Amino acid sequence: MVRFKSWMLQHQKAYSTAEYQHRLQTFANNRRKIEAHNAKNRTFKMGINPFSDMTFAEFKHKYLWSEPQNCSATKSNYLRGRGPYPVSVDWRKKGHFVSNPVPPTLCPQQDGKCKFQPEKAIAFVKDVANITLNDEEAMVEAVALYNPVSFAFEVTGDFMQYRKGIYSSTSCHKTPDKVNHAVLAVGYGEENGTPYWIVKNSWGPQWGMNGYFLIERGKNMCGLAACASYPIPQV
Repeated sequence: MVRFKSWMLQHQKAYSTAEYQHRLQTFANNRRKIEAHNAKNRTFKMGINPFSDMTFAEFKHKYLWSEPQNCSATKSNYLRGRGPYPVSVDWRKKGHFVSNPVPPTLCPQQDGKCKFQPEKAIAFVKDVANITLNDEEAMVEAVALYNPVSFAFEVTGDFMQYRKGIYSSTSCHKTPDKVNHAVLAVGYGEENGTPYWIVKNSWGPQWGMNGYFLIERGKNMCGLAACASYPIPQV
């Protein structure tokens, strides 16, 4: 209970008397799941974060697409070369990429969360390059040579409490009809023989690694290569 009250202060949470017990119990359940996961030899760690008072069902309803976006019908217009490509890339070090480019192909249509505000625009897009379905190597080329790449994937329960490390899952699907969240690959690399993507999320700096996460690369993890694209800016 002391840990929960401290967490409430940290994240400026307040509940009605009726809701308090539910949130306390949910927090305790999530903490047990986190401790059980971290006791295993996994490639990533979980941790308490701003969403630790929520069940995954509640989180899914609030933060993920209300219906899976089947983007397999999106026509590919990207022609891949043959490489070779750099061993690692990190666009954060370049300091000049569009901060939140979610192309129309990855924009959720049900809940109205993807709204263009022209008065805040700092760059304009001429076209969108749609990468061939499941061609993860083309994603590598695009990130290495052209631009960060937006992709969609399926978020499952353990990802909500991700803290650090290279995320991988055996419970998610790899098909385009199951993806429910869009993010931005800003780079890639490899650690202890495991290749990964460096990805910017949209859940704030108190989640994950200051708002970023790593996810295993080369296995179409959770369908991440099912519908990837990047904006082609106007010159």
